[in-house]
Formats: sequence, structure tokens, C-alpha cells
Amino acid sequence: MRPGLDSSVTFQSLRHFHASLLIRHGESVKTVQARLGHASAAETLDTYSHLWPDSDDRTRAAVDSVMRASADYVRTQHPL
Repeated sequence: MRPGLDSSVTFQSLRHFHASLLIRHGESVKTVQARLGHASAAETLDTYSHLWPDSDDRTRAAVDSVMRASADYVRTQHPL
């Protein structure tokens, strides 16, 4: 057992957590590859491609951000 860590926390789970944080915050495949020490970007993508947002995710986020900003403007600039 590692001091201060639950016994279910493994080196591999910490490594996966680190990779998923990098991906969530927009790091490139090459950056994640370098941080994890993978021999190739293909190895990184084979393991973590499901975590990168696809074009549907990016499109949805773009529309949501515009709609949210518009709703905030209407709500604050044109009160009922």
C-alpha cells in the first residue's frame, strides 16, 4: 500500500488520469505521446483516441457557447 493512497490507485490508473487531463485540456496527440513516453502517436491514439473530442463534440460546444452568450445578453440587457 502506498502512503496516502487508496489501494485501488495504481500507477496505471494515475497514468491514465494524467493522459485524460491533458486530452481534456486540449493537448495534442504529440504532446500526450511525449508526456507518456509512447514510441509513436499511433500508440497514443490506439490507447486514448476515445477521449479526444470529435467534430460533433466541438460543433456542439461551439453552438452551446454562442447560444449561452446570446441568452446571457438578452437576460441582462433586456430585462422583462
